Amino acid sequence: MRIIILGAGRVGESVAESLALERNDITVIDPDPDRVLALQDRLELRGVVGNGIQSSVMRQAGAQDADMFVACAALDETNLVACKVAHTVFGIPTTIARVRLREFSEPGPLLDKSGFAVDQVICPEESVTRYIHQLIEYPQALQMLNFAQGRVFLAAVRVSEPSDLAGASIGAFAGRHAEVEMRIVAIYRGHHELAVGPDTVVHTGDEVLVMVNRPDVRETLRAITGQERVVRRVMIVGGGKVGLRLARSLVGQCEVKLIEQDRKRCEYLASELPADTLVLQGNASDEQLLIEEHVEDMDLFLALTNADEENIMATMLAKRLGARRVLALINRRAYADMMQGSAIDITVSPAQTVIGELLAHVRRGAVAAVHSLRHGAAEALEGVAHGDARTSRLVGRRVEQIELPHGARLGAIVRGEDDGCRVLMPHHDTVIEPEDHVIIFVAHKRLLRDVEKLFQVSATFL
Repeated sequence: MRIIILGAGRVGESVAESLALERNDITVIDPDPDRVLALQDRLELRGVVGNGIQSSVMRQAGAQDADMFVACAALDETNLVACKVAHTVFGIPTTIARVRLREFSEPGPLLDKSGFAVDQVICPEESVTRYIHQLIEYPQALQMLNFAQGRVFLAAVRVSEPSDLAGASIGAFAGRHAEVEMRIVAIYRGHHELAVGPDTVVHTGDEVLVMVNRPDVRETLRAITGQERVVRRVMIVGGGKVGLRLARSLVGQCEVKLIEQDRKRCEYLASELPADTLVLQGNASDEQLLIEEHVEDMDLFLALTNADEENIMATMLAKRLGARRVLALINRRAYADMMQGSAIDITVSPAQTVIGELLAHVRRGAVAAVHSLRHGAAEALEGVAHGDARTSRLVGRRVEQIELPHGARLGAIVRGEDDGCRVLMPHHDTVIEPEDHVIIFVAHKRLLRDVEKLFQVSATFL
């Protein structure tokens, strides 16, 4: 797919990296020649230096032949105008814009084809806030991804000592919890993925990816971790866009303390937040400050500044001082990979939280939802099984007959709509029916093209 990305900042760089690794034809536009040169040196893509709202620059980037335009510049206005140029002047089929202001992100005539012609709005700050809320609602999880409009979840969970799963085989664990609708699709021991089968024995410290029906989420997490957790006290470091959004959203839900280093920003935060939200001026790497503010009593400590290094240091210090669970916002993929399995419980990349929204447009076939896992190394996708036994590789076939590539695993099937909707954990003899939503875990991105083909119908299908 030919994709043009406007903006080589943190979000644009991460989006370019993810899409380039999948062998898409990527062109990045940015006015800063140093940024463009750095991306060209690191990734297989083409760079164009210039203003992305100018038709001449877009033409130089190959807009006349592009399949998708993703605007990730710093200003909302630039992204909106660039999408209008991409659609109106060059007829690019799909346009996506990063937009921060709520006034610009609401669906309506402002964004439709007669307006700025934006097909999809992405807001990393809003996506991070939603992501963290999922972790607050299900605090035993490292990651919570939902499919089929929230009817089924894929949870990443660390196995702990009192767990029913620690030291047991998958088959024995499933037998003890036969009433729970769940299916383990992957197990990671450190950086190594284990083969998944009934005889696979799970150890303490392993990371398990489990597909589970929404009503059974809490019971599943309790069984795997052996713990029941509730988040009541939260400490946030960084009063930027993400920190302020999150603090606002937690009003009335949790006791919140917010640490910000800049005095003027602290005054602004105090004016924007309720009086019961404590705003503190200080450095989160100050051990004495964290001790005085009883970091050891925090159920969740979140470092959400714009500096990866500060977030890493603050969360590691908070963990050492007794915070129950710590989360660091990390933009650089190399840093996130380094922190895997460290004292930091959870790392979140703003770009990775929105990459699934983009990938759903990139994936071929009838793909309804995509989520990135393991910092982009793996993926889970939800596709719709169209056609019939004659035109589809899925419809009318038993699960044991479906030719999945090695490393791809069927997680769940969602059948029907609205009140009649059912979530099925597939067995070898489960038959795929027309319009089933099929959720597949893919351990390696190199397998994606083969998985996408499963959801494509033949040319004879009408």
